[in-house]
Amino acid sequence: MDMNRRQFFRVSGAGLAASSLVALGFSPTAALAETRQYKLAAATETRNNCTYCSVGCGLLMYSLGDRARNALGDVIHIEGDPDHPVSRGSLCPKGAGLLDFVHSPDRLKYPEVREPGTNEWKRISWDEAMTRIAGLLKADRDANFIPTNAAGQTVNRWLTTGMLAASASSNEAGYITHKVMRSMGILVFDNQARV
Repeated sequence: MDMNRRQFFRVSGAGLAASSLVALGFSPTAALAETRQYKLAAATETRNNCTYCSVGCGLLMYSLGDRARNALGDVIHIEGDPDHPVSRGSLCPKGAGLLDFVHSPDRLKYPEVREPGTNEWKRISWDEAMTRIAGLLKADRDANFIPTNAAGQTVNRWLTTGMLAASASSNEAGYITHKVMRSMGILVFDNQARV
């Protein structure tokens, strides 16, 4: 066999590497025959929309949990939904990083209120938050509602309160939100989706 010095070192190095791996217990046949478990096989798939902007890209969120009543699953993976008509599976960097947002210790999960004159936030129930918001809105509307202008024309305006709606709402949800706010007399209304 005709072999130059460079070929000799290549053959020797490959033989040394292979014998070292076998001595350490690595068997190529066993490693190649092993089947890997799909990491999302036992996960529950939930469809959702990204909340960052008005595009509303589709998400597939995978969570682990036994699906028992009142048991929360732990979200382990988030990816784009290929069946979503808006994004067709693609996500921007913010949407791709949603798993960090979901698991952030600074994420607000419950309503909180800061009473006037204090600097501390306290947690309240959802019912208490809704009752409080409705009461404050009614008090402000009763105090500042303008039924007619200076010429006596009916205007039904409420200029001291505004509404900022969700950005990833559907057209139907945006339309209903718009109608509800306008029926209350609110003129200061905006939606990132530009309803």
